[in-house]
Amino acid sequence: MARREPAVSDRQARVRPGARAGSWLAACLGLLLGLSLALLALAPARWLAAGVAASGHLQLLDARGTVWQGSGRLLLTGGPGSRDRAPLPERIEWRLGLNWNAVNLDLKALCCMSQPLRISLGWEGGAARLSLADQQSLWPADILSGLGTPWNTLKPSGTLQLQTQGLHWRWNAGQAQLQGAAMLDLQNLGSALSTVSPMGNYRLNLQAAQQVQVTLTTVEGALQLQGQGQ
Repeated sequence: MARREPAVSDRQARVRPGARAGSWLAACLGLLLGLSLALLALAPARWLAAGVAASGHLQLLDARGTVWQGSGRLLLTGGPGSRDRAPLPERIEWRLGLNWNAVNLDLKALCCMSQPLRISLGWEGGAARLSLADQQSLWPADILSGLGTPWNTLKPSGTLQLQTQGLHWRWNAGQAQLQGAAMLDLQNLGSALSTVSPMGNYRLNLQAAQQVQVTLTTVEGALQLQGQGQ
């Protein structure tokens, strides 16, 4: 009598356990990957608070949105154990993005910036690079009192106008190099230690190439300040 070949259903039965295990494994991995991506994409903004607080002098309060796009209130503090603190007058907004070689942060303080500041951290020519887009902003000087000593004694008043141009840091082989320029105008500067208010207008200028050169000049005022250094 001729030998009967196994039915197709018998063959499927012999391979089905292994195939089923592989299918379940692929499904589980796909589910875990999907959940991880969803969690990362929807990570709440409050998760940033711990990272900001690690700086020791900043706190992020009332965070809304996600890690990638949100807003909050920024508080300057004197560090652990200090009672000194000063909030920015209005909220800050941020947008975080990734590309193939950098992390980009667009940050805007509603009180003090007309345009967001682009901060990029990436890899270029075998070195890490942190760069700040050219920016102009205007800040209330009294928020510095929140940083504690010596600002809580000086209690500065007035406004701080900051301009940056081509400012970036490079880290290569354990060495850091700063390049670019920044100018800080201290306008109508006053202090609790001075009976003259305001004391005057001053300019702090930073130029970084092979070396970092810093100059302080008096634009106008009763108190004359001048200095330079590296």
